[in-house]
Amino acid sequence: MPRKKKVLPSYLLHKSSGQARVRIAGRDYLLGPYDSEQSRIKYGKLISELAGGLPVDPLAGCNRPQSATDAGLSVAALLLAFLRHAESYYIKNGEQTDEVACFKSAMRPVRELFALIPAKDFSPLNLKAVQQRYVALGWSRGFCNSSINRVRRIFKWGVGEGLIPVPTWQALQAIPPLKAGHTTAPDYKRREAVSDEHLEAVRPHLRREYRDLFDLLLATGARPSELLGLQMSDINTRDEVWIAELADHKNVNRGLSRKLFFGPQSQLILRRRPATGSLFPFHRQTFSNAVKRACKAAKIPPFVPYSLRHTKGTAVRDAIGDEAAQATLGHAKSDTTARYTRRMDKLAIEAAKACG
Repeated sequence: MPRKKKVLPSYLLHKSSGQARVRIAGRDYLLGPYDSEQSRIKYGKLISELAGGLPVDPLAGCNRPQSATDAGLSVAALLLAFLRHAESYYIKNGEQTDEVACFKSAMRPVRELFALIPAKDFSPLNLKAVQQRYVALGWSRGFCNSSINRVRRIFKWGVGEGLIPVPTWQALQAIPPLKAGHTTAPDYKRREAVSDEHLEAVRPHLRREYRDLFDLLLATGARPSELLGLQMSDINTRDEVWIAELADHKNVNRGLSRKLFFGPQSQLILRRRPATGSLFPFHRQTFSNAVKRACKAAKIPPFVPYSLRHTKGTAVRDAIGDEAAQATLGHAKSDTTARYTRRMDKLAIEAAKACG
């Protein structure tokens, strides 16, 4: 029988008095005027103690002067400052990346629980309470852990900007990630290769431009974003295998290169695409929705476009070997030498000739 989720008590309105209330062990405790700074701070303190397994005294500190907690930048102000930074920093091809939305998701429970406490006083117990809220929301274990890391990155940024002291961020490292078998947060199945039967079932339900991108993803193992930002002028077509060296890609900030290799099958697709401008002039989400609709029309389990990359990697690994799959997918490590990179390119070219 699955372990019952431990849900943190909510911040509620006591209608008859107009005060905020929280229910602990079946008893309601009043925290002060609803939506006031005083009540929010008291609520955050109680939630932190509950999350940390500490004995809770809802009446403790009720008469503490507000000035005692007035200690500079609030958590809400820190979150807002970071969000403004993120919206201008996480940009690719002129658009905000998905990282901004992920930060917003991670921030929401932090703001709901601890918006008004001083950012410098945000403690490991506060972060633990946020972690429990993520679990209660039904998020996967992996997304809970990545969201906690995003919260830590927000406070690290605050240190770098001189907004909060270093010890505040350092203390947050004490909260460990959720471990498999020790949490009720679900673990989603790893992405698997799509069967040939399902691939063929989907194709007839895609428009030509979507089907071209679908087939090119499957032939190259590229990420959808890598092909959507590509133009024909970016591709070197002089040799038997065409090569595109991407200037902007996922790991560019780590000093890594990324090349796409187009074999005979890929070249047939590319010749059908526009000679100028973007090869695929539509948004990634538009394509993802098209694949989702095609899966539904074909009456098969839905899969995402990124699964085509996994499918290609599996096919190359089975046909040629692990290193060829690593080369095709661009999974080079940050400390890879130039000699190793050249060897990986050779393997990727062989893979493109054989099944690209």
